[in-house]
Amino acid sequence: MVEVRLKKIIIDEKNPEQFVVLQEKEGQRSLPIVIGITEASAIRMKLNKIASPRPLTHDLICQIIERLGLKLAKVVVDDLKEGVFYAKLHLAGLGKTTIVDARPSDSIAVAIRSNSPIFIEERVFQAFRK
Repeated sequence: MVEVRLKKIIIDEKNPEQFVVLQEKEGQRSLPIVIGITEASAIRMKLNKIASPRPLTHDLICQIIERLGLKLAKVVVDDLKEGVFYAKLHLAGLGKTTIVDARPSDSIAVAIRSNSPIFIEERVFQAFRK
């Protein structure tokens, strides 16, 4: 697995496809992932420290994880099939790790809110380059 950081968000309100670009922390490779406008806006709001008067969905997910005594240990983008990326939330606590399937866009939004690391499986980088 390769640890990455959120390099940038590309939002074009006239286009249904938005992008996040993840870049290796210790390298130059990057991976653009198509996401929806809602998720892109949620990520941008958090990065720009814009508070919502009520919890947004990703805030709610973070609160549920915390209130259950868990922690988001990491997010892993672990597969690419037919142009679609897949990700997993790795939740730690209560003496075990639970892995939950999630869209990369939601996973990244939750990771940004909880200051959790994001990783990409090496095979995903390789599959994207083909």
